[in-house]
Amino acid sequence: MVSRILVGVDESAQAEAALSFVAEEWRDADVVLLSVIDPAEAGRAAGAGVPSGAEQWYERTKSDREALLAEAADGLNVTGSVETATTVGKPAAAIVEYAADNDIDHIVVGSHGRKGISRVVLGSVAEAVVRNAPVPVTVVR
Repeated sequence: MVSRILVGVDESAQAEAALSFVAEEWRDADVVLLSVIDPAEAGRAAGAGVPSGAEQWYERTKSDREALLAEAADGLNVTGSVETATTVGKPAAAIVEYAADNDIDHIVVGSHGRKGISRVVLGSVAEAVVRNAPVPVTVVR
């Protein structure tokens, strides 16, 4: 029986689909919404190479993710409890680690649907979660 579900949340349409899927399939479960801040993204941000720029990027990103999670939690129509969490790291590894450390029964992530060479070069968060997760994983398209 699934009683505690972890949902990976970002700004993508696939993450929204994952949230909808959880609300439809596991309405009674407790849900944890997790957003991962990937430090690799800071390298692409203007001014991030300066120490204070990196700190500003992190604080701005953390605030944006917390707002995203609050909005997702408010819109999630489930009868179980809804928690939110933000962590830092490579997204797939952070999701797997959070699930292992926090009594998660099931993980739900959105698929970005990459095909061909872009999937090989860029990798896939969903695929890495499926390969390494300590619990069952549902990938929503």
